[in-house]
Amino acid sequence: MTQSVLHTALERFQALDEKISHLESISGLLSWDQKVIAPKKGRAQFSKAYGSLQTEIFDLMISQEMGELLDQLSESNENFDTITKAKIRLRKHFYNRSKSIPSDLYKEYSVLCSDANDAWEEAREKNNYRLFLPYLEKIVEIKKKFVEYYGYEKHPYDALLDEFEPGLTVEALDPLFASLREKSIALLNKIKAASHKTPVEIVKQPFAIEKQKEFNRYMLPQLGFDLDAGRLDETVHPFAQTVNTGDVRITTRYLEDNVLSALFGTIHEAGHGIYEQQISSSFEGTVLCSGTSFGIHESQSRFLENMVGRSEAFWQYFLPKLKEFFPTQLHNVELQEFYEAINTVHPSFIRVEADELTYNLHIMLRYEIEKELFEGKLEVSELPTVWNKKMEEFLGIVPPTDTLGVLQDVHWSFGGFGYFPSYSLGNLYAAQLLKTMKKELPEFDQYLENGHLQPIMSWLKEKIHQHGSLYTPNELIVSVTGEQLNAAYLVEYLEEKYSGVYQL
Repeated sequence: MTQSVLHTALERFQALDEKISHLESISGLLSWDQKVIAPKKGRAQFSKAYGSLQTEIFDLMISQEMGELLDQLSESNENFDTITKAKIRLRKHFYNRSKSIPSDLYKEYSVLCSDANDAWEEAREKNNYRLFLPYLEKIVEIKKKFVEYYGYEKHPYDALLDEFEPGLTVEALDPLFASLREKSIALLNKIKAASHKTPVEIVKQPFAIEKQKEFNRYMLPQLGFDLDAGRLDETVHPFAQTVNTGDVRITTRYLEDNVLSALFGTIHEAGHGIYEQQISSSFEGTVLCSGTSFGIHESQSRFLENMVGRSEAFWQYFLPKLKEFFPTQLHNVELQEFYEAINTVHPSFIRVEADELTYNLHIMLRYEIEKELFEGKLEVSELPTVWNKKMEEFLGIVPPTDTLGVLQDVHWSFGGFGYFPSYSLGNLYAAQLLKTMKKELPEFDQYLENGHLQPIMSWLKEKIHQHGSLYTPNELIVSVTGEQLNAAYLVEYLEEKYSGVYQL
């Protein structure tokens, strides 16, 4: 291939990459709109329009033109710089996985998921799984077809994991989760037997929602989230949505009788948002302008929520500020008391409100259910019963309603099977990053004590955020920490933290 032909092919590829990226930006805005502010009566028609747009994007990504360009450019890959190679790698990965999926099936799936979100919201509100059941059955049916189109070597669930954490397999994840589960349950049993009890009643009081909103808007810029490049809204299930690096939208959910829900939900989504805001602006309008994987993305939200937001050092600065908003509830509360209260370990029904230790058990429960679904061992109609059995097995509690059980998460309504393991992977990545960060930033705790998070966010920007999807998850974690993902760091972190909290 001559240089002239190669140059032309590269220009065409970059133009196509930019067009897809722009359409995905619009799609992200529509998705946010539907979940946050769209009136209910218009949603059925909205779903059809959204499905058409998603299908247009999909068709471009698996088009004949895209395939031909990827073939041409792959032949001359050694001639390109790191950034161009990464763009080709990412587009080729999706193309090879998805090129066999019929366009009309993908459109049907896109419209279905848009409708399913509304059905899930109604079912959750009315505690009626049957309202969601037909949508979920159809989603699983189509996802099983997708799995066959994607292809896999050993386990059908591998094809789903690959969408969120490229290269991850059941074979690699099973022993990782088995070890984490064993050690988590052992630590949980020690805590249950501990004589020391945390003053959890501190956070069980009513906290006015308007004051919670005010505190969150005060706190976000302190964390590093740029409100001139983003916004905070309310929704049923908290999420972050990127339109572009200058427009990153996060959401939260407020509960008067549970101040921790919105507080830590907001910090969590801020972690996602800051990641997206700090991606290199040179990647704007390209496939590289997003986090490199869902696991790495979750590492940023879980790091900020837990390793920063639930630390004693963080609240040395922020507790006096919180007291200004809630003087009646907190005026006599000491730092140690508050720290223990927000780190109380107690098996609970809702994943997003779970403590750091039991959180991973929530993820493993969902992982086991999803595997069984795609192994053909479980029917969608059986999910509420199986969910409750596994909750009792994993956490020793049984949800009294489906709203507090099988209907609590939004992920299945958009077909996000394979997504949940990313949360525990995020915890694992975060603990490993924390270990490295504390070596390179020995003043880490002092920064938190002074409410000075900028050096911490700058470190994350330099090591993680700015690179977007330039590197694979494994390349990134090895380059930053010097080793592959190692579960020992999370176990060490949890044991050290809770031994202190519960005086073990």
